[in-house]
Amino acid sequence: MENRYDLIVVGSGAAGIISAIVSARDGKKVLVLEKLSQIASKLKATGGGRCNLTNTLSNEDFMRKFGRDGRFMQDALKEFDHKALVDFFKEIGVETHAPDGFRIFPTSHSSVTIIKALQDEMDRVDIEVRCNEKVDEILYENSQVRGVKTLNNTFLTKSVILATGGLGYPTLGAEGDGYDMACGLGHKVTELHPAMMPLKTKEDWVKNCRADTIAKVELRVDMKKHKKLRAIGDLIFTKNGIRGPVVLDFAREVTPLLEKYGEVPLLLNLTKGMNEEQILSHIKTQNSKNPHANILEIVTTLLPHAISSELCKLANVNPHAKYKEIEGSNRAKLIQLLVWTPLTITGHDGFKMAMITRGGINLKEINPKTMQSKLINGLYFCGEIMNLDGPCGGYNLQWSFSSGHLAGKLLR
Repeated sequence: MENRYDLIVVGSGAAGIISAIVSARDGKKVLVLEKLSQIASKLKATGGGRCNLTNTLSNEDFMRKFGRDGRFMQDALKEFDHKALVDFFKEIGVETHAPDGFRIFPTSHSSVTIIKALQDEMDRVDIEVRCNEKVDEILYENSQVRGVKTLNNTFLTKSVILATGGLGYPTLGAEGDGYDMACGLGHKVTELHPAMMPLKTKEDWVKNCRADTIAKVELRVDMKKHKKLRAIGDLIFTKNGIRGPVVLDFAREVTPLLEKYGEVPLLLNLTKGMNEEQILSHIKTQNSKNPHANILEIVTTLLPHAISSELCKLANVNPHAKYKEIEGSNRAKLIQLLVWTPLTITGHDGFKMAMITRGGINLKEINPKTMQSKLINGLYFCGEIMNLDGPCGGYNLQWSFSSGHLAGKLLR
């Protein structure tokens, strides 16, 4: 049998699989090459295995969440937005819902449901899938794709979709080989940083505050050049740092600074945006209601007990003292800490704990209307391999499906 195909997809994540399905539904002969022993390994782990597929935002709001490069997604989202994705999965037998009105999951809340449905659809449209087949090189001649080469085989095609993902979760196959292949064809890859991950702090008091999730925490970078960097969301203290949705989202801003400066000072508002005047007023009101309460009891009306205790220590305040017994400078220090609690980020666990990668193939070298390379005819990109990443909440998976869907239409 001749190893010639209409399309070869390198990588079997969300982007690669849907691009293969779209093309095969048009009757094209499609081959998917996966270096691991099974497909969709990273998709299986998405959202802790619950698989947050997408969200209910409008396309305009969705693009805004990706920052200044978000407009690059316009054509892909116009073709295949969250409504189209929900319809696609319903068509292949997967029901979805948005229990919180925003994040969309399969009703099973299991990525296994998603992967099985995608596998069944690939079987139905006769897509050939070869696992344990790592692509070493994309073959081209006169700026035109000719095929791909693996360790043991050469497969011929005029169209290749590179959907190898980023560097996050190397245990699930991320090695950066897609970046190397793209660079070998003349593409530029931006600096790559781990993103969507927990962060480590210099301060060790955080280990005493692990029991609670703090809602609506505002994070700010406390550096003159980067004061505009901020985010709001739920935060969790860990034995050596911080995590939670707001930290996962903000990590993409912090990791490049960490590499540049060695450590990154942050300020945290743990009191749902209250300022000094509001906090002082709250403390005085609580004190008048219960004159016998100590300062720790008063502060715990704002924050959980463990955090309240640690902030009292940081302010050199005796937690058992009454408010009026505390020295003025220490009162002021405590109020200041309740408004902005300082933390210093000193590290992270690298790409092994990163859910996504910040950086990738330069978007200026990709046609947003087709996902085709501007340098090599017949070469297409989709998903995380490109320099585009968003926050938690189904953004990155939707982008993988949307870009994969658009790339898969290349032969129509």
